[in-house]
Amino acid sequence: MEDPKLEKHFKSHRSTVTSLSFSPNSKQLVSGSLDSCLFLWPFKPQVRAYRFVGHNDAVHSVCFSPSGHLIASGSKDKKVRLWIPSVKGESTVFKAHTAAVRCVDFSNDGQSLLSSSEDKTIKIWTVHRQKFQFSLNQHSNWVRCAKFSPDGRLIVSCSDDKTVKIWDRNTNECMHTFYEPHGFLNDVAFHPSGTCIGGGCTDASVKIWDIRTRKLIQHYANHVASVNSVTFHPNGNFLLTASNDATLKIFDLLEGRLIYTLHGHQGPATSVAFSKQGDYFASGGQDQQVLVWKTNFDTTAPFVDSTNTASNKYTTGSDVTTNDYSTTSRLSSANIQQNKSQIASLREKSNPETSDERRARKIDMFNGKSTIRTFDNDDDRLEITNIGPAYENGIARSNSASACLINSATMANGTSRTNNRATYDIETNAQQTYAPQLTNTLEHIVQQLDILTKTVAILETRLTMTESKLQQINDQGQENRKKT
Repeated sequence: MEDPKLEKHFKSHRSTVTSLSFSPNSKQLVSGSLDSCLFLWPFKPQVRAYRFVGHNDAVHSVCFSPSGHLIASGSKDKKVRLWIPSVKGESTVFKAHTAAVRCVDFSNDGQSLLSSSEDKTIKIWTVHRQKFQFSLNQHSNWVRCAKFSPDGRLIVSCSDDKTVKIWDRNTNECMHTFYEPHGFLNDVAFHPSGTCIGGGCTDASVKIWDIRTRKLIQHYANHVASVNSVTFHPNGNFLLTASNDATLKIFDLLEGRLIYTLHGHQGPATSVAFSKQGDYFASGGQDQQVLVWKTNFDTTAPFVDSTNTASNKYTTGSDVTTNDYSTTSRLSSANIQQNKSQIASLREKSNPETSDERRARKIDMFNGKSTIRTFDNDDDRLEITNIGPAYENGIARSNSASACLINSATMANGTSRTNNRATYDIETNAQQTYAPQLTNTLEHIVQQLDILTKTVAILETRLTMTESKLQQINDQGQENRKKT
């Protein structure tokens, strides 16, 4: 496994880059910005970028069609435009909503277009005739994002009303609602398997839900500011995020851990996107920059303990320019003899998981299986998954923990129990006897709980500091407006 490498750098926007999308053949990248423009960036050297002008206000979302023949854009001017990605930059426009359009997305067959808006609605359109089909109206606040499932049968949406909804496209009904009590989601995306959804929240967390069991199955608290954008790698094994803390983070979902923190933007990182093949990803930020990275980390390789900080060079066309950015590797699995190829994908398996597979996979993404389970008296489930040394709090260890609280009153056997289940991922040594294993396990559990307590305290401190700073900035802004 190699570190991600920054390869290209584009900067022609005059304001924050809000959205990115690769063409299906990965030869072009489109970006939208608060400067009301779209830029189409070619990856061939000496080929100039195309600037598309048509919207009258900020562009919030851009998306390539599956065929690559169209680009959709949604804007604060309440309109959706369909562009032909050519030198002429021709587009057709239709009045889609009564307020700003926050997100646009094509169905996988390219026949339908989804738009979500600050008018609290989600609308579906036919692409060929640009004809309105139907509207989804159950959100009570801005709809930040809405996406089709890979098979086009479902729609996921997130809103400022602190909910995430799963919709049945055939019946237009809401199948389930996930509630987010501590903030609202800025972005949401379907896992390539179509069985899970991931989202980035204003409380700096990243969460993954299983839409079949309707449970939260993974929760990451590695960012220290609002998470603006999330996207799954096409192979389904990794999740990429962008945050107001100016970092990009890459999570290994099979191992349940943070593996990379990328520093490239000067200020908040606002958008991320993978190419269709997953060999590249792009990021955009408030610094008006578009950065294109070579993935590298999706190659098969054994795990090693490492923490690396590297400075590299990136290219802009044929020019090579020095850029100070760092890539921090977060891999940790001491004494584990395993191969990445043995780890099952996130797709549902027809056969039971073997003991070797269970030992290799830190957590079963669908069923929450692990080595040891204990129960207390509560109807919530606490899952603790190995995510590597996530916090710089002076604790040197090969394992750390991330906790997520899940309602699990109904157990797998169909009976209702009020239990609090703590799931621990424990690595054992085959040479030890059973009694020492049990002693070491109990000691490990106590250490993990202590780490969790310290981690939560650190997060609460950082959140308080962030809220205080934001309040100061808000108060200062109000005073400045009064003076002017």
